[in-house]
Amino acid sequence: MLLKMTPPDRDRYFMQLALDQAVLAESAGEVPVGAVVVLDGEVIATGFNQPIGRKDPTAHAEIVALRAAALRVGNYRLAGCELYVTLEPCAMCAGAIQHARIARLVWGAKDPKTGACGSVVDLFSQPLLNHHAQVASEVMAPESAALLRGFFAQRRARARQQSQALQAEAQSAVAQSAEAIGAQTSAPPGDAPT
Repeated sequence: MLLKMTPPDRDRYFMQLALDQAVLAESAGEVPVGAVVVLDGEVIATGFNQPIGRKDPTAHAEIVALRAAALRVGNYRLAGCELYVTLEPCAMCAGAIQHARIARLVWGAKDPKTGACGSVVDLFSQPLLNHHAQVASEVMAPESAALLRGFFAQRRARARQQSQALQAEAQSAVAQSAEAIGAQTSAPPGDAPT
């Protein structure tokens, strides 16, 4: 089936699998980024963002997938493999992709803050680096970006609700304190302690 697909359809197929991984990240409370490693048309490893859950700053989707793929093939070199990821890799992940000797990288949404495939820097175009993966960018970018936008919109809404709840609690406490002070100062003189 995959052999009969056109390259764009094949890329969309595997990127959809990466998006499915991103949904798993979101359901775990992580930034929704997913990745899959493909060798000879077969998914050999998957990964999704897990830095919070694993308490590991390197547990980005790409790194998780690369580690699983290396275990699967029994080698840290992943020659001939393709990596599909829903967000443009950061410098850490781009370096890992290069060290793993990934043949082809396909990514979805641009990352204007940390993207290392052209948005901020382009590590794959540096001539002094000794490995250069083929790169296909912005495959299913709208779908990838929508997932990220939705996640961060929900996070901002929760933060606003928590802030409003804290403000309401503080205002209530101030009002109760003012009432208590007012009650003490308005007590009739005969009721005052001697």
